[in-house]
Amino acid sequence: MKRTFQPKKRQNSKEHGFFKRMKTRAGRNIIKARRAKGRKKLTA
Repeated sequence: MKRTFQPKKRQNSKEHGFFKRMKTRAGRNIIKARRAKGRKKLTA
């Protein structure tokens, strides 16, 4: 049986990446919140 998680780096960054987050106001707020918290990684 095939495992359920088949990772794709490009698809992941397209859906959850930095540029996708920066496109929307809500996404920019997420980035801002993660910066304020001091996250090492901001996006996937």
